[in-house]
Amino acid sequence: MTTAATSRATGANGPAFTRFGAFVLISAGFALFLAMLYLIGAGEDFGGDEGGSQAHSASNGLNGYSGLFRLVEAEGFDAERSRSPGGLETDGLLVLTPSPYTEAEEIAEIIKDRTYRGPTLVIVPKWRAIAPMQFLPPEAREKFKRGWVMLLGAQPANWPEELPAPYKFRHEATGEQVPETPPPAKKPPPAKPGTWRGFGVSGSLPAAPTLYAEPLSPHDVLMTDGDGRKLAFAVNFARATNAGAEANEPIVAYNAQPVVFLVEPDIANNYGLADKTRAAAAMALVTQLADEADTDSVTFDMTLNGFGASENLLTLAFRPPFLAATLCLIAALLIVGWRAFQRFGPAAASGGPDIAFGKRQLITNGAGLILRARRFRLLAKPYALLSARRLAERMGLARPDPEAIDTALARRLPDEEPYTRRAARLEAASKPADILAAAKALDDLNRKLS
Repeated sequence: MTTAATSRATGANGPAFTRFGAFVLISAGFALFLAMLYLIGAGEDFGGDEGGSQAHSASNGLNGYSGLFRLVEAEGFDAERSRSPGGLETDGLLVLTPSPYTEAEEIAEIIKDRTYRGPTLVIVPKWRAIAPMQFLPPEAREKFKRGWVMLLGAQPANWPEELPAPYKFRHEATGEQVPETPPPAKKPPPAKPGTWRGFGVSGSLPAAPTLYAEPLSPHDVLMTDGDGRKLAFAVNFARATNAGAEANEPIVAYNAQPVVFLVEPDIANNYGLADKTRAAAAMALVTQLADEADTDSVTFDMTLNGFGASENLLTLAFRPPFLAATLCLIAALLIVGWRAFQRFGPAAASGGPDIAFGKRQLITNGAGLILRARRFRLLAKPYALLSARRLAERMGLARPDPEAIDTALARRLPDEEPYTRRAARLEAASKPADILAAAKALDDLNRKLS
């Protein structure tokens, strides 16, 4: 019974957590903190749907360009996706994949700003796409993977015709466009996909209709379809400058960086890259632009698809020149954490309440404070006055007047040293030993009178 009671008492007074338990709690909290930082820094890269039905370099749908991004990366280029406006300032190849609803002024501003900075490839949108519909049969919905889309039909973009010269062109489609929703009547047979040729290879497109361009300024044709319609072209700045000068239009510099428009995206999107010939043509287009600028950097912009954002501070913290400061901070945190588990001196003694009660403890605490402050000389005068009040009470005096105390002491204790001399010696003392000796002399008078 005594052993059990002792055990319970020991457990009650022991620490709430052992050192190992505290280490586990702190480690788990630190891991969760790091996970929170990662999630904040990852932003849209974590847990998203990779752009939904939009056509950009992170989309896995048929109309997306994640396949082109991986292909460029696999060919040895330094490929990256940019969600920041700062990515538009790259000196390497910049790939723009604007949506059908992008403002022409925004695209023109980006291209003009890159006149002397680096080459630009603009892939014009084609397909209207949506996420898998809920009305599809369950077995069909289960086959859809993350990022897949349903193509509703092709539609030429309107913003190319609103671009300034020499980038302006009309975006057209061959044949009849696929309706947005299937009609209730019997559907006509699907149109035969068109063909294409360029960069020494040729083949067929994955689906009809074919989108093509009618440039309104001098240009160089890079890819055509079977009927000679332009599927990809480069702006010819030299001829455009001469034509602009004759028409009193703004002149474009001769040494401007190349700008290429790919108006039939089925050659470069995920739908088109299913065929290795089309993949080779798309890669030849990227390689030609990179070689002209003598660069191995390819940046796929995502700001025109609505992913533009300011630079993340957590991302900056792990990039030079801020990386050095971040590493020093992590090292300091580890040192502080390790030191927190080391004991600074012996353990504090226990066995009583943290705050004791009574006059004795109050006096002890006050004495300890005075001892720590080392202001002993400030005790002399107050202690002399306290002794004067005690002596006056002992001898029945109305007021603790020093001369009256000396007169009364001369009558009661004629052989003792007067109070005023003892008090003066106490007030004049500066060393702890002298203060203590003078205070004891005053205490002797109180003891003898009592």
